[in-house]
Amino acid sequence: MRRWLSFFLLVLLTIFCGWSGSGRAPRDPRLAGAFTRPPVNNWTFVHLQGTPSDIGFQNGYLLAPRIEDFEAVVKLEEQHNAHRNWQWFRGMAKNVMWPKIETQYRQELQGIADGVDARGGHLDVWDIVAMNANEEWSYFVKQWDKEHPNSAQPPDSDPNQGDHCSAFVATGAWTKDGKIVMAHNNWSPYMEGARWNIIYDVKPDQGQEFLMDGLPGVIVSDDDWAVNSAGIMLTETTISNFHGYDFNGIPEFVRARKAMQYATSIGSFAKIMEAGNNGGYANDWLVADRRPTRSPAWSWG
Repeated sequence: MRRWLSFFLLVLLTIFCGWSGSGRAPRDPRLAGAFTRPPVNNWTFVHLQGTPSDIGFQNGYLLAPRIEDFEAVVKLEEQHNAHRNWQWFRGMAKNVMWPKIETQYRQELQGIADGVDARGGHLDVWDIVAMNANEEWSYFVKQWDKEHPNSAQPPDSDPNQGDHCSAFVATGAWTKDGKIVMAHNNWSPYMEGARWNIIYDVKPDQGQEFLMDGLPGVIVSDDDWAVNSAGIMLTETTISNFHGYDFNGIPEFVRARKAMQYATSIGSFAKIMEAGNNGGYANDWLVADRRPTRSPAWSWG
């Protein structure tokens, strides 16, 4: 009996020492299948997959330091442009935008915050929503000030001046081989542009897998360069001098993400984008279908 007891204690000690020596905590099951690759020409490839909350958690966990860095950029830019503190944007994200966001994207946004928190970060879901709305805040603020003149703050300049990009799409007789050529360039400020270097490969448990460029901690490209597994390719060029924002509409970043994930034709893309249009980040969308049996390209604004 004494020998068996000694042997049992030795086995337990060996297992304990093995755990201690590894120095590694068990991998969180929410990270299953997710990974990043080392940067190539300053582009970082990130693969996310699973349920909405899993995809969000993977984004937040894998990119946590870069997400906190980007939050500091958005905070600085919005405070400078709109002369409002970050708490104002967090409050608008919570009280105006959040009620219009459907459950699957609420879960993904919360997952990003949870992933950052799991890495020791200090952002919550209202920070994440405010960051994701980065491209539509100028439209939001201008309309808010129009409807609430007592709270208006003088901007440093027209927030929509020098809008953000230029793009084109061509196919058929307009290209050398009859295939689609799509191009886009970005006129973003340097602080954002230097961080717009993530290539996301997202495989959700519902809808289409899609590939897009983006910023750390976002659920949509915002640069709006993407292709999904149904063959839908998209980009956009911003409509200059657009005015108007519907606070009862669905945030643009949510509609653009949903269209990217669920569109299986050019028509279905337009239908998703038009539903609940809030006028945020107004764009002329260039959409193409790379499947040869479909109508190949179309422009929609």
